[in-house]
Amino acid sequence: MVHKVKGVVAKSKGDPVSIEMIEVPSPGPGEVLIDVKACGVCHTDLHYREGAINDDFPFLLGHEAAGLVEEVGDGVDDLTPGDFVILNWRAVCGNCRSCRRGRPWNCFSTHNATQKMMLDNKELSPALGIGAFAEKTLVAAGQATKVNPAAKPEVAGLIGCGVMAGLGAAMNTGQVSRGDSVAVFGCGGVGDAAIEGSRLAGAHTIIAVDIDPKKLEWAKEFGATHVIDSTKVDPIESIREITDGNGVDVAIEAIGLPITYEQAFYSRDLAGTVVLVGVPNPEMKIELPMIEIFGRGGTLKSSWYGDCLPSRDFPMLIDLYLQGRLELDRFVSETISLDEVEEAFHKMERGEVLRSVVIL
Repeated sequence: MVHKVKGVVAKSKGDPVSIEMIEVPSPGPGEVLIDVKACGVCHTDLHYREGAINDDFPFLLGHEAAGLVEEVGDGVDDLTPGDFVILNWRAVCGNCRSCRRGRPWNCFSTHNATQKMMLDNKELSPALGIGAFAEKTLVAAGQATKVNPAAKPEVAGLIGCGVMAGLGAAMNTGQVSRGDSVAVFGCGGVGDAAIEGSRLAGAHTIIAVDIDPKKLEWAKEFGATHVIDSTKVDPIESIREITDGNGVDVAIEAIGLPITYEQAFYSRDLAGTVVLVGVPNPEMKIELPMIEIFGRGGTLKSSWYGDCLPSRDFPMLIDLYLQGRLELDRFVSETISLDEVEEAFHKMERGEVLRSVVIL
């Protein structure tokens, strides 16, 4: 059976998105059909629209989503129709060299649905293998993580990408622990999630760095103990002043720019950790003296999806939210409809919102 539903499609590079009637097949073996309830508007979707990921147009955008399982395909025995799920783009294979070494959060062969969703007899490329700016979408069963249905879809879906990326950068990749000092460069959705994750992990000092006073105010709401406007002061010197001249234990770069990565590098204490979670442009380069890399010691890490394991992390984070210990509602700046996604991209570019969330 083929389901005809509305979806947000990017047909060509840089052009505004449009609402189209797309065709979504019923699930085959190992697949599930999802009735999408909410989907956040993420920078990655804008990157797809701009052709910055690849040129496999047309794209069915949207990936930061929650919904209900509508149908399951053969061989799917851990999900049933009606289950409330968060979608993820790390459906681990269980067989690659990383999974076999007990590191499934680094799975090198993640799963997507085999069947294709279609537009006018053309195959759609779903963003991050999900494509959730649509009334229904088809994903691999491992891309749907069952969580407590008491959570609101508009906040639960955010764990599927940006919030998980930031929380995981602090808690998983950076391994922030009690009493640590942390600096977060860039206080958008991912950066604020890193601040929230640092607070949850017990960091004593959490320093937010940005050039936008509004974003620095947001950072305070998520747990920043200090804020630095880097247009007015040298963030490296300011961080050292706050930390008794030492620098922070963990510096998290959530923008993806060479200049802020360098600031993060020099803002950490000896033997400290730098975590890159911001996504850089492929042409960007950094240049650091090797003696500084050697002499400062510590660790330089990249955080891909917050080094998360959805089956482990998503239910736990939803439980923390329901207990009132994880602040998710603040991330939702507005709820919108499918036909407002293009304007939401512009609001995001102007820094007016943390997250616009499509409600279906």
